[in-house]
Amino acid sequence: MILSITNHQPDARQLGFLLGKHPDRVQAKELPFGKAQVFFPEATAERCTAALWLDINPVALTRSRGKSYAASFQLSHYVNDRPYTASSFLSVALSKVYGSALNGNCSAHPELPGQPLPLEASLSAVRASGGEAQIRRYFEPLGYKVKAIGTPLDPQFPEWGESPYFQVRLSHSIRLQELLQHLYVLIPALDNNKHYYVGEQEVEKLLDKGEGWLESHPEATAISRRYLKKQRALARQAMEKLRPVEEPTDTPEDQKEKETELEAPLKLHEQRHERVVETLRQLDVRSVLDLGCSSGKLLRRLLMERFPERITGMDVSLRALEVAKKRLNWETMGPKKRERLQLLHGSLTYRDRRLEGYDAAVAVEVIEHFDPPRLTAFERAVFEYARPEVVLITTPNREYNKLFENMPEGQLRHPDHRFEWTREEFKAWARRMSDAYGYACELQGIGPEHKTLGAPSQLAVFKKS
Repeated sequence: MILSITNHQPDARQLGFLLGKHPDRVQAKELPFGKAQVFFPEATAERCTAALWLDINPVALTRSRGKSYAASFQLSHYVNDRPYTASSFLSVALSKVYGSALNGNCSAHPELPGQPLPLEASLSAVRASGGEAQIRRYFEPLGYKVKAIGTPLDPQFPEWGESPYFQVRLSHSIRLQELLQHLYVLIPALDNNKHYYVGEQEVEKLLDKGEGWLESHPEATAISRRYLKKQRALARQAMEKLRPVEEPTDTPEDQKEKETELEAPLKLHEQRHERVVETLRQLDVRSVLDLGCSSGKLLRRLLMERFPERITGMDVSLRALEVAKKRLNWETMGPKKRERLQLLHGSLTYRDRRLEGYDAAVAVEVIEHFDPPRLTAFERAVFEYARPEVVLITTPNREYNKLFENMPEGQLRHPDHRFEWTREEFKAWARRMSDAYGYACELQGIGPEHKTLGAPSQLAVFKKS
């Protein structure tokens, strides 16, 4: 079984520092079930590949499980697919051989683990009972480009059909730690078999390696169940911790209050919504996706219009969606309105096929809540994968902050904002999106315009070119 990871960025040999392995040496580690070796078939400044070769010894593994197990002499104990396909053995090898990288540590260059890299992971054989579609369902929502090549049961007898084994290649601009965490969890879930006892300790491992991505994955329930060897009680325990019923004590309204106190005199929130609705009306869109819909104010405003035939709100917070349902009178809503409206729970930073096929996507005061890696993931999820005809993005104008009373210099409008851009910074970002994904862009100000500082909020209208 071979897993290779390739770095394509300039100074690609930094992959060796991240993995804690020297590119010019072959390194080996004995494991309870065999031997793992790491070598670099190529290591240039432009391209560097680290290969993890896992040599599993079924005889030694069978004997290690005790005399009674070995004495039963079932042929499957000795002749099976474990030495040849990715499985829970690979997850153990990742934690033992690439442990520092899996935990996001690099003592030689502490700054490297936080940098997204253009990485490609290749697996020589992956067992997926659900076929290529299952592999795509697990990896594509995380932003990967997936290439899966099936293997026939026997090339000489094509009528026997396809085997459940695939050669898999995954490409993504991502942090190495994230790639390793995804592999650690998803490979055993695809294989649907564990070579060791699965107890509550495995729940903690799943939560640890799945932190920050598994809770919003569309297949989170299936992944958790298969990772935990279909033990329903453990899977339920994992899902309760991943998606707890109780969320932060602040309601979505409380959280918005912190941001809107400054903007309340300008009624800026209402102005944003009115500008967005008017722009959508002028563009004659028929289906609208509200990304980060929060408590549903924009959804309610859109329902007042006749032109959207289909309106969908999506948010990562279950609590926010419950508040939105109350605001929208979901239980007593008339059937015609109910047919037009849909609420989705999910992350904005993963590919989600439910978001495809819309005329327009809107993100009102959302992007400033993302740190750089998550913002990059959001860009791909919206512009590359969902690819609506129109994308509307609003975000604060930092220059205008000087005009807010009692606002200290350098402070952002909301404690959860990761950044606030000037007009030039927003313009540069919009240009990058246009060039990278094939959209034309128009920038507008929202709110009262100051002669030198501009408007308090800014809007980018992207149209597919």
